[in-house]
Amino acid sequence: MPEITRFYGIVIKLFFGEFNGIFTINPLEMIEGDLPDRAKNLIIEWAEIYKKDLLDMWESQKFYKLPSLK
Repeated sequence: MPEITRFYGIVIKLFFGEFNGIFTINPLEMIEGDLPDRAKNLIIEWAEIYKKDLLDMWESQKFYKLPSLK
């Protein structure tokens, strides 16, 4: 499973199959799941910074690590 980053006990992975919590990249929002609001907001904050990278990975299906939220 391709892990992209970790921060504050949250692991960000990008899948092309089974999902536990689902976020769309464009627009950036959680469309399914039951994450606490704080975790959801941290993920959205991080994804806003790396949105272009996430879209590039989605298009190419080539994964690489991204920095964590600082």
